[in-house]
Amino acid sequence: MVMKIIFKVFFIALFYQQAVAQNLTVERIWRNYEFSAKGASAYQMLNDGVHFVEWSDAGDLIKGDISNNTTKAEILISKSALIWEDKQIVVAGFEFNANEQKVLLWSAPKAIYRRSFEAFYFLYDLNTKKLEALDADHSPQTLAEYSPDGKKVSFIHGNDIFIKDLASGKVSKITEDGKRNKIINGTTDWVYEEEFAITKAYGWSPDSKFLAFLKFDEREVPEFQMAMYGELYPEQYKYKYPKAGEVNSKVTLNMLDVKSAKIQKIDLGAYEYIPRIKWSSQANQLVVQTMNRHQNELNYWLIDATQKTVATKKFFTETSETYVDVDNNLLILQDGKSILRTSEVSGFNHIYKLGFDGTSTPITTGDWDVIEFLGYDGQTKTVYYASAEPGAIYKSVYSIQVDGSNKQNLTPVLGYHNAEFLNGMKYFIHNYSNANTPPVISLRKANGELVKVLEDNTALLDKMNAEKLSQRKFLSIPTPSVILNASLIFPTNYDPSKKYPVFVNVYGGPGHNEVLDSWDGNDYFFHNLLAQDGYMVLSIDPRGTQFRGAAFKKSTYLQLGKLEIQDVLDATRVFAQRPDVDASRLGIMGWSYGGFMSSLAMTKGNGLFKMGIAVAPVTNWRFYDNIYTERFMRTPQENAKGYDDNSPINFAKDLQGKYFLIHGAADDNVHYQNSMEMISALVKANKQFDLFIYPNKNHGIYGGNTRNHLFNMIHDYILDEL
Repeated sequence: MVMKIIFKVFFIALFYQQAVAQNLTVERIWRNYEFSAKGASAYQMLNDGVHFVEWSDAGDLIKGDISNNTTKAEILISKSALIWEDKQIVVAGFEFNANEQKVLLWSAPKAIYRRSFEAFYFLYDLNTKKLEALDADHSPQTLAEYSPDGKKVSFIHGNDIFIKDLASGKVSKITEDGKRNKIINGTTDWVYEEEFAITKAYGWSPDSKFLAFLKFDEREVPEFQMAMYGELYPEQYKYKYPKAGEVNSKVTLNMLDVKSAKIQKIDLGAYEYIPRIKWSSQANQLVVQTMNRHQNELNYWLIDATQKTVATKKFFTETSETYVDVDNNLLILQDGKSILRTSEVSGFNHIYKLGFDGTSTPITTGDWDVIEFLGYDGQTKTVYYASAEPGAIYKSVYSIQVDGSNKQNLTPVLGYHNAEFLNGMKYFIHNYSNANTPPVISLRKANGELVKVLEDNTALLDKMNAEKLSQRKFLSIPTPSVILNASLIFPTNYDPSKKYPVFVNVYGGPGHNEVLDSWDGNDYFFHNLLAQDGYMVLSIDPRGTQFRGAAFKKSTYLQLGKLEIQDVLDATRVFAQRPDVDASRLGIMGWSYGGFMSSLAMTKGNGLFKMGIAVAPVTNWRFYDNIYTERFMRTPQENAKGYDDNSPINFAKDLQGKYFLIHGAADDNVHYQNSMEMISALVKANKQFDLFIYPNKNHGIYGGNTRNHLFNMIHDYILDEL
């Protein structure tokens, strides 16, 4: 009898442990990272498009044949060769020169801003087996690269450009005026990096005789400062940040004649921005884009250095009643007469062939948006791109001839397909996921044919199957103004006869969609944690979001927040009419632009939401950078009403419900100032609220135990207040 009781107790305890193990927790998601999907080692292809290089488990750089797994790998650089000053170099990245006989390696990268970094660079010659530091006297460096002829290496240090001659070892300082927060040569200022997504602002001509570069004079740009804590006296970190309506860097295009060391300033007429420069790979032709301050006029320039005198010609201009998006293409075709670009001029984003004579010919057409230009195969004259042709929540990969014929869907299964075409355009790395399936990463031929699966995340799928997870489903919500895309995760033990609280997850801004049939990583599991707690989790993409055409995306022009919050409020009200929704328990949360939206929801929502969480929110667009903000709003001097009518700080008196502000004190993007000003407005209006600040944390609020702490706090707040 005693044995039976013991066995019964043991069985109950075992069952309880198994049941607990099935429940999600913030710690499992954000501290143990149990549900992180695996990636796959990226192939770095050689020029022939067949052979690749990668680092072996032994630490050697090896060469293999991508089409033949049985081929014995050739060691190009052994780990033992990467010793410098008696220390092993830990390689963070590498690049070959044009003829693939020399390798540029970098180690110990240190972030500057979101995309930029500095590192210690080394040169390795595959023929001589010689390893050398790029330049010990001017290190660390950034943006180092070989000249196309492999005889020189350029790099940036201290905001100046340097060139090292490899034969003599001599290092020449090309510019002399670089100085932090004053003059930048060859790389970009904070706002270009953040909003135009570029850090490299120089490039070699194909014959290595010229080097084109941008110079940023940011001396008149206002300076922002943040306190960094940890010492007895906090350090004041200062950098240039032009807010809406404020002065920008003065940017000029310059051309260095490498042999004579003479620098020529190139005249590009009147402009505010130079968002792109790109040399042809065939001849000394440089394509340059310029934009006006309103960003509704984009000019294309051809700088021809094939003759003795550099010639400058503006060959195309696109204008818009709202704004023109800058693309990432600028691919000069082998004919030397045209480039590929994307444009929304038809009402949807499509690829065009643009001639240097100003003629523009569409390659893709239809009532759907091209999402991304992926590459061009000059031999087969094939353009590769990704689009939302199957619907705004999907992404598929296509090929098409440059004349617009023979379009092929290379990824016909619905979901989200990312493709990275490898050097030579013979293969691509394919990353497929959907809302409930983690990424499957494969190597495919350019025609879509599967070569091999690199990572299928089977272990994660098996783990997911053992959990109590709810599927993310998609729906459309009709509002009085428009039909909106939305997604929904039902409570784990859903009973249609019961009523459930709703947690709304929102972003809502230009350039980002929440409602995608794509893997959402740890957010998926956090939302499932809320589903296990008995919440419905709803996401809504309002007007102003992407992939539904230019009119839908640009309808928020000059009035950021107005239509977006109207749509979120209307869609939530419609959804709350369902018989399974407890309309008295609606909550909302957003980060960054989403924090702006959740703040508007709690102030302009007239009590619709019981609770709102705003992480790193914009609370007044006057506080944000000018390139982003003015693209959609023009300047505060021109459009004061557009700024003021939808700034949460101006509606603090209307706050209803529980409101939680969270911000990183070292946020260089959406400044902590936004929350400070919101606090002042709330105090003035005698409104109570909750607040948490993370010292020394940037816009991402991460590092160490930070994310675990953050989401435990958010989770507790939702449970307590919703």
